[in-house]
Amino acid sequence: MQNPIVAEEETTGAAELVFSYQGRVWRRFWRSPLTVAGIVGMVFLVLFSFVGPLFYHVSPLTIHLTHALQPPNARFPLGTDDLGRDYLARMMLGGQPSLLVGFAAAVVAMAFGIVYGMVAALSKSWIDTIMMRIVDMILSIPALFILLFLDAVFKPTVMIMVVILSSTAWLGVARLVRAEVLSLRTRTYVEAAQASGARTGRIMIKYLFPNFLGTVLVAGTFSVADAILTIAILSFLGLGLPAPSPNWGADLSSAMNYMYQASWWLVYPPGLLILLAELSINFIGDGLRQAFDTRM
Repeated sequence: MQNPIVAEEETTGAAELVFSYQGRVWRRFWRSPLTVAGIVGMVFLVLFSFVGPLFYHVSPLTIHLTHALQPPNARFPLGTDDLGRDYLARMMLGGQPSLLVGFAAAVVAMAFGIVYGMVAALSKSWIDTIMMRIVDMILSIPALFILLFLDAVFKPTVMIMVVILSSTAWLGVARLVRAEVLSLRTRTYVEAAQASGARTGRIMIKYLFPNFLGTVLVAGTFSVADAILTIAILSFLGLGLPAPSPNWGADLSSAMNYMYQASWWLVYPPGLLILLAELSINFIGDGLRQAFDTRM
């Protein structure tokens, strides 16, 4: 029978080790100035898009043809577009679908990709082969063609755009998770759990998932950036959310018609907001990569 004092010391030591590891990860994450800049940028975008409209009581859909293409002034801080709509209000409301679709598509892609990759890695060899050949077959088709086809078939809404963007984003996550699980399942603690009769579901949740979570989180942040950029591209091509719903990509597309008419205030705001979103998320993802990298 084990001495209870020794058992308590071992438990305390294990808890301190886990806490120490989490503390090091947290400190490494906040150490980079770029990571802090990315968090500040993302907080600004969330407040600008979701909290800003609560204080700036101007409808982005109200048309004032007599005030069309006005430069920034006291009444219209970011000027007006070709229909006289307040551009600041459109930038605020336009950020909501971009951020919502980007984060939601990344979450759906990560959830499905994690399950798919883990099932493939832990299944029999022929099942694993079939599942990964399906992934390879879909990856052989350019993602933009798939997105354009789905966008043309289904009427774009926020939920439909989430499904469309996640339909290709999960592929990379599935391959990444499968590679991680194939590496982890040969570890001693996993083999010991299997020998003790632990069920596959318990092994997946308790022994495998926590050990590749950091890698998946890093991939997830870049998936958010890719989704935001993709919806901006689709909207720029006129295939995103239908008008008159504002979004950064559609407003940037409309602004291109007036960029040579000294209407600079139509081009820079949506372009800079898209750029800020991409940089912020990529900085956060790079910070997560450094924080979870055991070689750092």
